[in-house]
Amino acid sequence: MTLAPDFWKTTPLAEMTREEWEALCDRCGRCCLVKLEDEDDGELMYTRVHCRLYDPRTCSCRNYPLRRTLVPGCVNLTPDTLEEAKAWMPTTCAYRLLAEGRDLPEWHPLVTGDPASTRRAGIAADGRNPPGRLIHESSVDEDDLQDHALDKPL
Repeated sequence: MTLAPDFWKTTPLAEMTREEWEALCDRCGRCCLVKLEDEDDGELMYTRVHCRLYDPRTCSCRNYPLRRTLVPGCVNLTPDTLEEAKAWMPTTCAYRLLAEGRDLPEWHPLVTGDPASTRRAGIAADGRNPPGRLIHESSVDEDDLQDHALDKPL
């Protein structure tokens, strides 16, 4: 099936086909970074630590079809779970942007027609953004996650 041009402007999220829904993902990988929530104010902090299935070289999941089985905390993002999940999603996320009534950013692959545009724009969690080395979750004790929190949100 071929996607209609600008389908995200005319098709509500809840009415998208699976192919359209999956195409919205810009493959930035930011949702695969471990996040911490401040117990006092609920503020979300990203860390340099990534999920064990995330591959920073390709900015993709190593086992997308089985991700929720292999990583029980992995969220199944659907139109029904989107509202609850928005809080932990990056502000650049297409799902979040569209749910908030905004358009896709100019660097999004659906806008540019180029799957590498997310990386070129510096949005992908590949060690350039956030700057510095990303850390596999198996290398960090859960009690030490705070030590890897980023100074500013993504």
